[in-house]
Amino acid sequence: MKNLLEGRTAVITGAAQGLGYAIAETFVAEGANVVLGDLNEEAVVEAAEKLGVGDRAVGRACNVVSLADVEALCTTAVDTFGSLDVMVNNAGITRDATMRKMTEEQFDQVIAVHLRGTWNGLKTASGIMREQENGGSIINVSSISGKVGMLGQTNYSAAKAGIVGMTKAAAKEVGFKNVRVNAIQPGFINTAMTAAMRQDVIDAKLAEIPMGRAGEPSEVASVVLFLASDMSGYLTGTVTEISGGRHI
Repeated sequence: MKNLLEGRTAVITGAAQGLGYAIAETFVAEGANVVLGDLNEEAVVEAAEKLGVGDRAVGRACNVVSLADVEALCTTAVDTFGSLDVMVNNAGITRDATMRKMTEEQFDQVIAVHLRGTWNGLKTASGIMREQENGGSIINVSSISGKVGMLGQTNYSAAKAGIVGMTKAAAKEVGFKNVRVNAIQPGFINTAMTAAMRQDVIDAKLAEIPMGRAGEPSEVASVVLFLASDMSGYLTGTVTEISGGRHI
């Protein structure tokens, strides 16, 4: 059976670790060439090598807040592999604090990385994909925090909710060119970020999940694979929760 992404090229931001790296692992296993972008150049070059697929994986420094950086990342995909078929706007940060204590800088940083960063990826990738005969698929990483709002995350929840609106608007703009735009909303997933939480905080979150456990990065990656592949050929403008039933 043919691999789901055989002969296709994907760009993934925030790919040096966590969800971004798990998505890259799943993509290369399904035949894709990948270009990984991350703020940490040393880490992302290492991540690309760690995938173990040689020249099929490239790591590049990329600050998603910079349109020029994102354009350079996508150009690398086209110049190296001949096309850009899948774009995953995954890069993100948190600067958690209550509104009373949150600084303007903490608010602006999170909005810039998530909203401007996702918009930069959308604008650049869709511009390339709409000129390709086969179009392409763009997946934006939102969060369950964008659905329900989380304490201490007025910046992050706002940004992640904004990604949903942006996804739907973009899907309407580029659908006629066979460019699909979808979003995912992961819930509580086992990553380095969640592992650093206090145990009582972890226990409280697990109590809210009908499935009674955290999700694995690979479980998020498999949904992204579905959205990237022809299996979801008639899906655009959708938001998929990957949360084990939390906040349904």
